[in-house]
Order: sequence, then C-alpha cells, then structure tokens
Amino acid sequence: MDLKLMPFDFSQAVARAGLSTNGQPLAKAKAAGGASFGDAMAQAMKGVSQQQNEAARLQREVQLDNPNVSLEETMVSMQKAQIGFQATLAVRNRLVSAYSEIMNMQV
Repeated sequence: MDLKLMPFDFSQAVARAGLSTNGQPLAKAKAAGGASFGDAMAQAMKGVSQQQNEAARLQREVQLDNPNVSLEETMVSMQKAQIGFQATLAVRNRLVSAYSEIMNMQV
C-alpha cells in the first residue's frame, strides 16, 4: 500500500468550509446552505398561525350554519392547529431551557 502525503492547502480547506481567507463566511455559502434555524422557526410559527386562523374561520362558518363547511372538517382543522401549537410551544420551552443552562454555565 503506497501512501502519499500532500502538503496542506489552506485556501482549499477554507473554501471547502465556506469561508473566505480572513475567516468570514462567504455570502453565497448561506444561500447554498439553506435557511437558518431562525428562519425555519419563523416559518413554522407562520404556519401554525395560519392553521389557527383557518380553524377559527371554519368555526365561524359552522356557527353561521354554512352548508359548505362540515363539522368534521372544522374539528380536524382545530386539532391540527392545536397539535401545531403544542409542538411550537414544546420547541420554545426546550430553547428557553437550553438558553438557561448555557447562561448558568461557569466559565
């Protein structure tokens, strides 16, 4: 088995990590890497809000005896909104807990 060692190429390693030579992230690296956690969380919260608004709209339509809206559809929509809210709340609670633990760490 023949093993050849190549010299370390700093610029290639930095480019592979998505950084410029001064250590700053490349602008295109964020676009190629996808959304950040904050963006994903904001998008999830918007989705939960839309589900809750849709459930409230369907409830209102059922109360007004709209024949085009069924009770079953309304109940399913309400359950989806509730599950989404509970999941978002659980993530928020975990984030607050993690933040508190980090802040209480001794350095």
